[in-house]
This record gives sequence, C-alpha cells and structure tokens, in this order.
Amino acid sequence: MIRKNYCSLFLILSMFLLAHCQKAGDGRSYRVNGSMTVDGRTRTYLLNLPPAYYDSSGFSLVIGLHGAGGSAAQFERDYKFSDKANASGFIAVYPEGVQSTGVLHLRTWNAGTCCDFARDNNIDDVKFISQLIDNLLANYKINPKRVYVTGMSNGGMLAYRLACEIPGKIAAIGVNSCTMVVTQPCNPSRPMPVLHIHSAVDTKVPPAGGFGMMGYYFPPVDSVLQVWSAINTCGEPPVSAPESGGYTFTKWSPCSNGSTIEYYLTSDGGHAWPGGLQSGRRGDIPSTELNADDLIWAFFQRYELP
Repeated sequence: MIRKNYCSLFLILSMFLLAHCQKAGDGRSYRVNGSMTVDGRTRTYLLNLPPAYYDSSGFSLVIGLHGAGGSAAQFERDYKFSDKANASGFIAVYPEGVQSTGVLHLRTWNAGTCCDFARDNNIDDVKFISQLIDNLLANYKINPKRVYVTGMSNGGMLAYRLACEIPGKIAAIGVNSCTMVVTQPCNPSRPMPVLHIHSAVDTKVPPAGGFGMMGYYFPPVDSVLQVWSAINTCGEPPVSAPESGGYTFTKWSPCSNGSTIEYYLTSDGGHAWPGGLQSGRRGDIPSTELNADDLIWAFFQRYELP
C-alpha cells in the first residue's frame, strides 16, 4: 500500500512538472505555464517559444488576450496562434484574466466599462500586462521595441486600453470583434498603429454600436477609429474599398510617425476569429474571407517602438 501511494505521488508530481515546463527531444523548454503575483493575486499565463528560439535572439513578442469566458489554452487552440508563431518565428504569450467567484468561474478583463467580475472588482489588468512585459523582457530574448498586443472581444477591449495607458511598451495593436470602452480620456504619449477586424453580422459586440453580450453597451467601431485618427493626427479622410465582395477594407493614412489605422469588416462570420475554429458548440462560425493570424502578424511586422 505504501509503495502504491509513493507511485501515485510520483505520477502526480511528474504530471505537474510536465504541465509547467514542457521540453522537446533536445531537452530545451519551449512552453511554460507561468505565474506571477500582482496586487496579492496570482496571475497566470502560457508562454510559447518558437523552434528557433535557442539559436537566435531579438524575437518579437505578441501578447494574445482571450475573450470573456476564454483562457490561454482556448485562445491558443481556437485561433491556431502558436502554429502561426512557430512558423513565423515570434514568441507568443497568453495571459489569463481573473476568474469570477460565480459557478462558471469565467475569466474576464477590466477594459473599462466591460467586463463582469474584473470590471466590478476594479482588477488592475493594465498593471498585470505591464509587469508581465517587464518580466518577459528580463528573462527571454525579446526585442523591447517589438512587443505587440492582439485580443479577441473583451481581450481586444483591453488591448485598446493598454494602447491608451502604456503606449511606451507596445509597438502596435491588432484586435478582433471588439470596441474601445475606456472610462478615462485616451491620451497616449505616442501614435499607435491600430488594426481592427470585425464581422458586420456580429451581434455580441455589434460593430455599428449598441447593446450586446451581457447587456453591455458598446460604442461604434467607426467612432473609436475616428478617435484614434485624431490621436494619430491622420491627415486625410479614411479611404474604403470592397475587395472580393467578402469584406470592406478601410484605411486612415498618412498618420504621425508612419502609423496607420486599418479596418477589415467582413460580411460573413460573426463573433469569432477569422480563419480560426468555432469556439464551442454555441460559438459563432468564423469568417472564411480572412485569416486574422496572417493579417495581424503582417501588420505588426511593419512597426516597432522608436
């Protein structure tokens, strides 16, 4: 019986170590389930290093923020993001929002007027992401001028807030199925390149504005991008053009310091990640007109911090 218990304990410990630091056949670690303490709370994240990590340096870092009710593993799986990171040679990190105390323990981000537990308890998610960036820059081979943020839904809302509050740490943002819901005036210290992707038939966060998921009101995306056009001092009115009949592309340029604002609005899909997988049986079907991973990474590659 004692021997059996020791074997069980060894098995549990082995599974714990495997979950926290996965190694390839060469003995090198490429995936880390990390944690850090912020304001007395344990905050968690999943880090993925590309195959060439140990043979090179100066990697870009992309921070992927899940939507309300999502998680690090869900973002990575449903949006195939680590596949893109491994193929393109950048580091991806997936932080996690705090879990609610409700029955479902849903994770959310405090993006301003949304969402749920994180907003209601005034969780300082900006502080968490800021300290996470500092931690990763200190411990991994990351180019500090090439740190980017992408996000889905509530995660995209937090990306907008980060662009407003810590623009000195982020070179550009690329978001999907979201809007900006900050409660304080957005006065970043520098222009911020913005890529926004959305579906015209998204009812959870309607791009035209209105009430959506969980009864929240969401500002129109066009109005949000006009705010960023003023922040970035874009000199000309936006130019829109339908392409292939499946989406409309709108671009604001020229803007200060070479930044641009780009907006892809698809006619298909819904509240989902274009080119990704359907998130659960109740999730919307993703657009097939675009691949968000490809668009976001191509956009990020054009920018770095001064």
